[in-house]
Amino acid sequence: MQPCLPIESAEPLARRSAQARVVWGSRVVTVGGDAPVRVQSMTNTDTVDVIGTAIQIKELAVAGSEMVRITVNTPEAAEAVPHVRDQLDRMGIDVPLIGDFHFNGHRLLTDYPACAEALSKYRINPGNVGKGNKHDKQFGQMIEAAVRWNKPVRIGVNWGSLDQELLASLMDQNSARSNPWDAKQVMYEALITSALDSAALAQQMGMAHEQIILSCKVSGVQDLISVYRELSKRTQHALHLGLTEAGMGTKGTVASAAVLGILLQEGIGDTIRVSLTPQPGESRTQEVLIASEILQALGLRSFVPSVTACPGCGRTTSDTFQVLAKQIDDFLRGQMPVWREQYPGVEKLKVAVMGCIVNGPGESKHADLGISLPGSGEAPAAPVFIDGEKRMTLRGDRIAEEFQVIVENYIENRFGRSTATTEAA
Repeated sequence: MQPCLPIESAEPLARRSAQARVVWGSRVVTVGGDAPVRVQSMTNTDTVDVIGTAIQIKELAVAGSEMVRITVNTPEAAEAVPHVRDQLDRMGIDVPLIGDFHFNGHRLLTDYPACAEALSKYRINPGNVGKGNKHDKQFGQMIEAAVRWNKPVRIGVNWGSLDQELLASLMDQNSARSNPWDAKQVMYEALITSALDSAALAQQMGMAHEQIILSCKVSGVQDLISVYRELSKRTQHALHLGLTEAGMGTKGTVASAAVLGILLQEGIGDTIRVSLTPQPGESRTQEVLIASEILQALGLRSFVPSVTACPGCGRTTSDTFQVLAKQIDDFLRGQMPVWREQYPGVEKLKVAVMGCIVNGPGESKHADLGISLPGSGEAPAAPVFIDGEKRMTLRGDRIAEEFQVIVENYIENRFGRSTATTEAA
């Protein structure tokens, strides 16, 4: 056999964007540059409902959303924004709020300065700021408010509300080419041109380059990849990623994971949102959990301890390992709001809950903590591995409870000790 070169480890490429800062009070969320890829979400409450909106924002923030966007579409909503901010402050939730403006944002930001001040960032859709000679004037009024209150903006282009005058102009230019592009390529160019021209105009009006974040959202996976690959070549602005209208349930989850995984691996993207349509009765926080899982799966962020579990087969006719895996996963996720502060680094913990002797011991050795439960016909014993070594064997009817205690003790001993050392130093 011929010798071969060592196989290189797969790592996401370094991002190439400038750094922006989103600030609220003592909370500073850095976007772009060397900062972590940030998770963003959006409420679906009526912003006029101050309490309901604040409660949902709290749920999203606790789930891991680092910025939350809210709809600001009416004078009543603009009036409510400072009260939402006040309610969040009373609840101890310092997550930055992003105002989502369409059609009348220039008036709302001008007529309701308390709203403009309470928000941490403005989202501006250049396709919905006015037609004809009103476009630049009304766009300019929003930029003036951002400059006055020192707020960053996201210039968010969407193919469902693309500037039709720009699109028509590009189509005319295309028809004059000797080898015209197809219609989809023209649409791609219109999205990118709208974002870049709007960013350039904002900078002419006084916005700093690092205060501008761009997005060009479409709902097709391959379309989004094509647009962002080209956009990232033509700008160093921080980029927000996400499919617009990703869909419901499995479809929205898979599509978002596919497209975000590809772009983030290529070093493209600084903030992400999974625009998932909730199932009836489903929590809005599901989109945050999926976004966090995508980043964690790529090795870009760590949010919660990971639980590895086998899928099951004919060797695991009992559901014992499934029950234990879910119990441990739920337990770890439920404790994270407290553990993030109490045990720094605990989010990188790896736990394995395996179902039989085939891969159980080996997989358990790769984890910080692992348990290999007996499969069908195997001896009723569950070896426990800690830091790659077999330390004990559990037996009987209380294996789940005993293993959970082992997990808690391990976290206290490993991460609590580092906390104590840090505090002593």
